[in-house]
Amino acid sequence: MKNLPLEGITVVSLEQAVAAPFATRQLADLGARVIKIERDSGDFARGYDQSVDGMASYFVWLNRSKESVVLDLKSDEGQQALHELIRGADVLVQNLAPGALERLGFGPDAALEINPRLIHTSISGYGTGGSYEHKKAYDLLVQCEAGLLSVTGSEAEPAKVGISVADVSAGMYAYTGILTALFNRVKTGKGEVLEISMLEALAEWMGQPYFYAEYSGKQQPRTGAQHATIAPYGPFEASGGTVFFGIQNEREWQGFCAEVLGDAPLGRDERFANNTLRVANREALHEAINAVFGRLEVEQAVARLDEAGIANARMRNMHELSEHPQLEERGRWVDVGSPVGPLRSLRPPVTARNSAIRMDPVPALGEHTERVLAELRMARSEAAG
Repeated sequence: MKNLPLEGITVVSLEQAVAAPFATRQLADLGARVIKIERDSGDFARGYDQSVDGMASYFVWLNRSKESVVLDLKSDEGQQALHELIRGADVLVQNLAPGALERLGFGPDAALEINPRLIHTSISGYGTGGSYEHKKAYDLLVQCEAGLLSVTGSEAEPAKVGISVADVSAGMYAYTGILTALFNRVKTGKGEVLEISMLEALAEWMGQPYFYAEYSGKQQPRTGAQHATIAPYGPFEASGGTVFFGIQNEREWQGFCAEVLGDAPLGRDERFANNTLRVANREALHEAINAVFGRLEVEQAVARLDEAGIANARMRNMHELSEHPQLEERGRWVDVGSPVGPLRSLRPPVTARNSAIRMDPVPALGEHTERVLAELRMARSEAAG
């Protein structure tokens, strides 16, 4: 029988928006008990949109399998409840405004005095210290500060990434950092203090264009959906749709010319003799490819690329992703409960032979407040007895 790897681990999260909820939802997927502390108006991501039968798409994505507890942390009762939750928790996660948790009396040092085995995890826009510490950090703004927009978009205009990539990167590092700290605690018996900056998380993902620019002296150009440093690599229009493909080496280039374009001599054209020259002569290269692809149906182009062993993909929209044959054939969809009924959701991407995942309902605001507070009262009574 499969087990839940984090069963028995309790996470208390003072979270909102995307970054921290993304980290804690993954912990919940692995079986951790995640107690989500919300204000009476709720995590503001609950109100981002109403597209999922009245619920917000962000909130549905990020908050399944959690328990929602409403606390007024400005009141003595709310602070006492949080104190007791921290005492019994394994992990505390927070992405409140910088300094907010410290002002409440639950910063890293204070929290570890309450519970020395606690893994205290803070996610912020720019990290503690430095002139940006208190600067507001929204995802698009961090994308700008990390240089992502300088390499994303067309030559004429930059473009943001279409998902909350700064939040997601920070959430991923929080998630992996917490798992590492839990593993280390087994050896040391001690808690840990973790800090994750959205800027630093996304800057790490910008490593390749950083090294390219730092040591070549040239900014990597924005090339739309084309690859900035490899050609051909990107979208090409076939009849009835768009096909993406990429050539990784000279053997593939020769095969592509002969088997896909039906023009083996093109593979010997000096203008395209290696990747550097193909990038430099991209316009002429694309003219040669488009002359053939424009006569092919999408299915024909994909079939030729597959037969030649050239990596390729169709450009899909969200409806087409929902109907993707590979996801269906691998059984990756499952219904998750919610206050508005079952919602078709993707299973987490890591599958394991011996461990399971949990996909329990998305909570209503304050759904678990009474139960959790009752548990705390019972714990106090048992301690007093």
